[in-house]
Amino acid sequence: FFLFNTGFDSDNSSGEFSEANHKVAEMLDLDPHQSNRTGKHNGETEIQENGIKRHRTSLPAPMFSRSDFSVWSILKKCIGLELSKITMPIVFNEPLSFLQRITEYMEHIYLINKACSHADPLERMQAVAAFAVSAVASQWERTGKPFNPLLGETYELTREDLGFRFISEQVSHHPPISAFYSEGLNKDFIFHGSIYPKLKFWGKSIEAEPRGTITLELLKHNEAYTWTNPTCCVHNVIIGKLWLEQYGTVEIVNHSTGDKCVLNFKPCGLFGKELHRVEGYIQDKNRKKLCVIYGKWTECLWCTDPTTYETYKKNEKRGGEQKKLKPSEDVIKSENDEADDMPEVQDTVQFIPGSKLLWRINCRPPNSSQMYNFTSFAVSLNELEKGMEAILAPTDCRLRPDIRNMENGNMDVASKEKERLEEKQRAARKERAKDEVEWHTRWFHQGTNPYTGTSDWLYSGGYFDRNFSDCPDIY
Repeated sequence: FFLFNTGFDSDNSSGEFSEANHKVAEMLDLDPHQSNRTGKHNGETEIQENGIKRHRTSLPAPMFSRSDFSVWSILKKCIGLELSKITMPIVFNEPLSFLQRITEYMEHIYLINKACSHADPLERMQAVAAFAVSAVASQWERTGKPFNPLLGETYELTREDLGFRFISEQVSHHPPISAFYSEGLNKDFIFHGSIYPKLKFWGKSIEAEPRGTITLELLKHNEAYTWTNPTCCVHNVIIGKLWLEQYGTVEIVNHSTGDKCVLNFKPCGLFGKELHRVEGYIQDKNRKKLCVIYGKWTECLWCTDPTTYETYKKNEKRGGEQKKLKPSEDVIKSENDEADDMPEVQDTVQFIPGSKLLWRINCRPPNSSQMYNFTSFAVSLNELEKGMEAILAPTDCRLRPDIRNMENGNMDVASKEKERLEEKQRAARKERAKDEVEWHTRWFHQGTNPYTGTSDWLYSGGYFDRNFSDCPDIY
């Protein structure tokens, strides 16, 4: 539930657990008037000599410790309740909306640009596969829960330096559905989709199975690719160190050529040997394997031809028993046998000679651990630049007072604002029900994905004309 828009803090919530929010600031010993513990607030974006905007490199205030708080202390009161009816204290959040979290798909947009530039369809599929893996890479060590978007909430991002613009909207609250649309500023690609995860609580872990189709269109090549993200699981919600893994099969289909990429995100296994590993292959429409892909979604991705891969694997088997795991690769045993602690695997991807590097994760800023383990790209997402308020939609995430106050370190104010917004959303829903008025989305509409034939949320257009007169008042 930390990584997806879950429906927690719903407008159906009874507010039973909201009193926990009021205790957070006192337990953290935070000064409610302290808006910036790191000095200068980097709200104004600098312009470099080359004319490119310089985005901020740190948050206004460092994150607080969650060591005094237990997720289980909340969940144990909720046995038998729907997860969507639980209001979580703000201490478990990170200062981003889930709509901003979706935007992190664009961090490695250079892979889309690379796909656009390739004349060979196999190389295009390799780049698209790398992009699909990179889209989940920012979740590594991110155990904070993004804020659930309010119904009608939006987020826009235009990055001229990276060559794209992006718009998303929370189109449904029950079930929670987030729709997004992005396009290249050079009219070379369109990237769009909708996400509505299905949650399962297994006692020690919470599993989020993502639903909804992700579509990438390469306009120059008249190609469309579709896929669905792997399942994400957060472990140790009761006791121990929180850790996450991605697992499941991701199939990327090129609807123009019939080529398909099948990627297997492997579960970590008993001794953590497979933790973070991804293996798969690309096949043509006749099911002939064209190349093999391997690596880790937290590190890098390589590809090689099937013959080289099979030869390497055979030689590896002939070498006798696998070498024993290093001490650092073993499972850390807790004093409590039920802790199910995280497997600490320190080895890197075993390189197969002759392989081609498809993608490598960006290095995180040195102060990332004090900033919710954000990447440099994520740090910039909630930045409110000078003059931006005048052009943003009034529903944009950057204008949410609870997220803004949390980012600035004002935890007590953030907690009260979060509760106020949830109550306002509940009241608005009751008012619509009383008047028998249906909610109408503003920038997206429900339709059919033209490539898969499945239900999807499609961009209606017009957002960047900036006519925001009929936007709802949600803050």
